[in-house]
Amino acid sequence: MKIGILSQEKKSYSTRRLVEAGRKRGHMMRVIETMRCYMNITSSNPTIRYRGNNLCDFDAIIPRIGPSITFYGTAVVRQFELMGVFCVNKSVAISSSRDKLRALQLLSSMGVGLPATGYARSPDDVEDLIHIVGGPPLVIKLLEGTQGIGVVLAETRKEAESVIEAFLGLNVNIMVQEYIKESGGEDIRCFVVGNRVVAAIRRKAKDGDFRSNIHRGGTAVPEKITPEERRIAVRAAHVMGLKVAGVDLLRSDRGPLVMEVNSSPGLEAIETATKKDIAGSIIEFIENQVKTFRMRACEKE
Repeated sequence: MKIGILSQEKKSYSTRRLVEAGRKRGHMMRVIETMRCYMNITSSNPTIRYRGNNLCDFDAIIPRIGPSITFYGTAVVRQFELMGVFCVNKSVAISSSRDKLRALQLLSSMGVGLPATGYARSPDDVEDLIHIVGGPPLVIKLLEGTQGIGVVLAETRKEAESVIEAFLGLNVNIMVQEYIKESGGEDIRCFVVGNRVVAAIRRKAKDGDFRSNIHRGGTAVPEKITPEERRIAVRAAHVMGLKVAGVDLLRSDRGPLVMEVNSSPGLEAIETATKKDIAGSIIEFIENQVKTFRMRACEKE
């Protein structure tokens, strides 16, 4: 098969591993710089142009769309969809997962366990906003933040009010969440491919921090997850419409809670910690899905 990887970072670990895994299984792999793609939007023959040539004959596309280019990146993915190319994660699923508030609303509507979360824009509502998430300590998050940036732990009511009012004064979108004390600065990253969790790690925040993101200095070790955690991770990915996803869980006294669903999860930390060939699992999944995708396309004709 001819498989394209939409990525702005050709030399990143995740991109290199996907290329390596695909070639190992006999596929033609090509990395496509997302922002260099441009589109001919027409009803008769929609195409994507890249460096002066048409991108054609791809059997599958693996979107690795960074948060900063979500709008343009999903437009490129959508164009591939219009061209009849199988996309591992669809454009609408990527967009939904990137909108943190929408993602939580979708998960909530399907009964997936979440930390208590509040959202408001008026300073007059700050007091009640703090109340509905259980009071301090609580976590304040920028909706546009990634990799732990724009995430603040407020340990007192006065501190929470000051931080929330400061963010609102800057006219940025934030959400307020209950702080899950029993998680102890740890979360579980479940890597979902299709209908199963292919690997899981436990991420622990560095001393003096509560954010477990690897980019913030957190550490990762392999983790054996429970059947319930496995089920919730797969369900969360499916609610978002994602076939490949990183689902972050918090262990709480009331069971596993979904913190975030990532549409372009990194491979380095989880492959390094677990020694599992996750890139190979993604390629194998694509092989099986493209067969089904082609059969359904033939049935429609």
